[in-house]
Amino acid sequence: MKIGVPKESVDGERRVALVPDVVKSLVKNEHVEVLVETGAGDAAGHPDSQYEEAGAEVVAGEVTWGADAVLRVAVPTLEEISKLSSGQLLISHLSPWTAAETNNALARAGVTAFAMEAIPRTTRAQAMDALSSQAAAAGYAATLIAARESGRFFGMMTTAAGTVPPAKVLVLGAGVAGLQAVATAKRLGAIVTGFDIRRAAWEQIASLGGRPLELDFIPDAEGEGGYARPLTDEENAQVRDALGQNAAKQDIIVTTAAIPGRPAPLLITADAVRGMSPGSVIVDLAAETGGNCELTEVGQTVVENGVRVIGPRNLASEMPAPASQLYAKNLENLLGLLVDEQGTLSVDFEDDILAAACITEGGAIKNERAAK
Repeated sequence: MKIGVPKESVDGERRVALVPDVVKSLVKNEHVEVLVETGAGDAAGHPDSQYEEAGAEVVAGEVTWGADAVLRVAVPTLEEISKLSSGQLLISHLSPWTAAETNNALARAGVTAFAMEAIPRTTRAQAMDALSSQAAAAGYAATLIAARESGRFFGMMTTAAGTVPPAKVLVLGAGVAGLQAVATAKRLGAIVTGFDIRRAAWEQIASLGGRPLELDFIPDAEGEGGYARPLTDEENAQVRDALGQNAAKQDIIVTTAAIPGRPAPLLITADAVRGMSPGSVIVDLAAETGGNCELTEVGQTVVENGVRVIGPRNLASEMPAPASQLYAKNLENLLGLLVDEQGTLSVDFEDDILAAACITEGGAIKNERAAK
C-alpha cells in the first residue's frame, strides 16, 4: 500500500500530515510505502532529508495524489479532489457539516473519504481525535498571542521600583482549547477565571488553577457528544449580561466557545468591549465560525475604545511542529483500523469509529449529517 502526503496548499497552513517519526513507524510494515511531496514538511521544521532518513520516498506532488491513501491536514480544493480517482482513500479535515461542494465532489470521484472532524468523542477514539489535539495547540497559541499583544506581565512582578499585579484573564469555553488556555495563563502567573455553561467543566477549570465563573441561573447545558447545547434566546441574553459585567474586570479575554458545524455563540457584545479598560485584549478562537465577540473580524485586529479584538485564523498552524506531531499520531492510529498487516486496505463499517468518520464511499455520501 502506498500512502501519499501532498504539500498543503492553503495560505498560511504550516502543518504537515505526517512527521518523520510516524513515517518511520508506518514503514516498519514492509507492505507499506510512504510518498512525501518535496518540501511538504519544511514549514513544520521537517526537511526532505528527515523523511528520507525515516524511510519515505520524496517525490513530486502529482505522485502523492496517485497513492492508495492520501493524507492531508486542510480541506482539499475542488481542483485537488479532481486529482483523485475511484477507490482511493482520503483522510483529512473536510468540513463535512458545512462544505457541501466538497462532499459532493468526493462522492462524484468515488473516493472513500474520512473526515477528522467526524471522529466520535468516545474513549476508544481519543487517540484519533484531531479536533482535540489541534484545539490544544490553538488554546496554547491563543494565550501566547494574548500575552504578547497585551504588553502586560502575566505574573506578579516585585521589584525595587514597586510591585506590578498579575494580569486578570477570563477564558470563555472550557473545551480542550479553553482548558489549555486556562492552564497556560495560570502557568504564566495570571489570575485566571474560566467560564462554561456545562457544569461538568467547572471542576475541570478549578483543577487547573482557574476560578470557575458559576452562573447558577443557567441550567446545565451539556448536549450531545459532550458539547454545549444551544441556549434559548432568554438564556443567551442572561449569559451575555453576566459576562459583560465580568469583562470589565479583566485585562485579557480568550474566547473558545464553538460547536462543530454551527455558528459560534455570541458571548461578548460590543458594549461589553467598550466597558473594558483601554489596553485590554480579546483573542477570539471562534473567529472563523462567526466569533464569540460581536466586534470580531476573522483574520483582523479591531481596536475599539483602546481594546484590541483579535480574530486569528487557523491558530493550530501557529504551532506547526507540535501540532503536526499530534495530528500525525492521530492519523497513524486511524490507519491502524484501516490497514491490515499485509498492507491491504480493509474498511470495516461495523466499527463505530469508521462508520462515524466516513463521509463518502462508493460514489455516495454515507454520512447522514453531511448529506443534509
